[in-house]
Amino acid sequence: MSETVNALVLAGGRSTRLGRDKVALPVDGRPLLARMVALAARHAARVWVSGRDPGPLGLAAPWLPDDSPGMGPLGGILTGLRRVGGPLLVLACDLPLLDDAALARLLAGRAARPGGAVMTTFRQSATGRIEPLVAVYEQAAAPLLAAAAAQGLYKLARAIPPEARHDLPCAAHEADAFLNINFPADLERLERLQPQAPQPGTGGPTKG
Repeated sequence: MSETVNALVLAGGRSTRLGRDKVALPVDGRPLLARMVALAARHAARVWVSGRDPGPLGLAAPWLPDDSPGMGPLGGILTGLRRVGGPLLVLACDLPLLDDAALARLLAGRAARPGGAVMTTFRQSATGRIEPLVAVYEQAAAPLLAAAAAQGLYKLARAIPPEARHDLPCAAHEADAFLNINFPADLERLERLQPQAPQPGTGGPTKG
């Protein structure tokens, strides 16, 4: 199989907990989904959007509707592996602090994965939690995802067992890269973490 890496940005959430459509949130001067598509495009040959048609949002990326809706991210990833193939770089749409350095490290880790690993992702050293929505899925992950879906098991951390993963350790000080926007409190945290932009007429950030 070709080793060309393609990407899938997952944008199927309804943002009910946030109370507004997260894909349209302005980050770095553009909507969050547009930022994530551009980030993925710098590391993948082609980028698809899963979960919604990006055309009305002003994005030229192709849309990949789920073959079997209602399975959450697992359904989108399984559709991607079936229709696009692997290796497939999968990113959630709501990661405003994820950057090029993290993706470069992920892809380098994927290239050095041990035999039998069908998923490469980050694992939080402090909690043991993995980041299945910042991950590379190999084509061989598709049967595992399909088997889990057939059992009604949609949690990715359980669908891909530890022995089939290549986990890259992530220290506590690196965890901000995986901040995802689900609640208003997450937006408040993002504002605290982001550098303050210069105010008009000041020539620099305000102090206080």
